[in-house]
Amino acid sequence: MNEFTEAMRQLAAGVAVVTVQEGRDDIGTTVTTFTSLSVNPPMVLLSLDSAGYLCEVMLRQDQWAVTLLSGTQAVIASRFATPGRPSARLLVAGDPHHRGARTGAMIIDGGVAAMEVETSRVVPGGDHTLFVATVLAVDYVDPSLPPLVRLRGRYRAFG
Repeated sequence: MNEFTEAMRQLAAGVAVVTVQEGRDDIGTTVTTFTSLSVNPPMVLLSLDSAGYLCEVMLRQDQWAVTLLSGTQAVIASRFATPGRPSARLLVAGDPHHRGARTGAMIIDGGVAAMEVETSRVVPGGDHTLFVATVLAVDYVDPSLPPLVRLRGRYRAFG
């Protein structure tokens, strides 16, 4: 591991699962590079590995969903982070979830928040691609749950 990567591991980051529906399939991955960008209008920023399949799909599909995971959902985060993972539907088969009304993308229940968004701009950034997106709807917010964070290579409940 290089010094830059080790330095960035010292920064706690919220953990989310991004999902997109493509035809009859659902694709998703765990991310720690998701943040708010603007309040008015409500916008978010997502960074994905440009070589990843989800990035390829999201360059074709503008609408997607994101679930900000709670401290009890480390297992879900691990499932969506596993290389060679199956369809997102199989990853949440035993967990409560639903489809977003605006995007049709899968939303995992039990997180601290979930939203549906639409990409408005794509920006290349080194080996990653940045997706600037407008929030279409906030599906739910549950501030009573502790958020899941990643710090120094481990998932942890915050708070």
